[in-house]
Amino acid sequence: MLPEAQPFSAPGGPNGALICHGFTGSPHSMKPLACAFADAGFTVDLPLLPGHGTTPQDMALTRWADWSAAIEAAYESLAARCETVVVAGLSMGGSLTAWLGSRHREIAALIAVNPLIDPHAPIWQGLIDSARASEEQFLPAVGSDIAKPGVVESAYDAVPVAPLLDLTGPLEQLTEALPKITSPTLLFTSPHDHVVDPASSKLWAQRASGPVQTLELPDSYHVATLDYDRERINAESVRFALRCLAQ
Repeated sequence: MLPEAQPFSAPGGPNGALICHGFTGSPHSMKPLACAFADAGFTVDLPLLPGHGTTPQDMALTRWADWSAAIEAAYESLAARCETVVVAGLSMGGSLTAWLGSRHREIAALIAVNPLIDPHAPIWQGLIDSARASEEQFLPAVGSDIAKPGVVESAYDAVPVAPLLDLTGPLEQLTEALPKITSPTLLFTSPHDHVVDPASSKLWAQRASGPVQTLELPDSYHVATLDYDRERINAESVRFALRCLAQ
């Protein structure tokens, strides 16, 4: 197990918060946000996605179908224990957040930090092109894109090619499903993201049917949940969720 990669959960009241980490990452990147929701009285689940938190070789055997099935199961479990649920995610965790939102209109609020939505935006397409051109099973790491010195994400030091290439199809399906999202959404976007283009957040905001609020994170890179804007993300996310629950 990678350091600090264990799943996290916290008991709380009738409002639940499901938190999703990103591609090649681990719960470590989202634990501050999970703890912020727990401190606000939410029942919190932050699962470890299949193939993550151990070795890139383990992840190489998994695909979107495994991660989406795991997050669906986590949502169903939390929804069975809570009266309402909000969902938040980072990067591919944002993809899973949008995917759940397109399937479950009863979700009280959706929150995404630098979500991966558009598989053809330049930065991500460049990574896909490198994977297709490579004869290797692994590419250089994409984790720990953080501006703040001394902060390192607990993530893999390599990207397995097979699950990376598998993402394009599900993301294309997700972009088509965005109009099905009716839940209120809060999007955090880093203009200096080196992993996911800000265009992904714009696509979500343009196509979703529900209300969307966007906040820019000028001081943080991709893993903004561990970066300079961490406390702002935590405070604004909890505030947004509570406001949606009060409506």
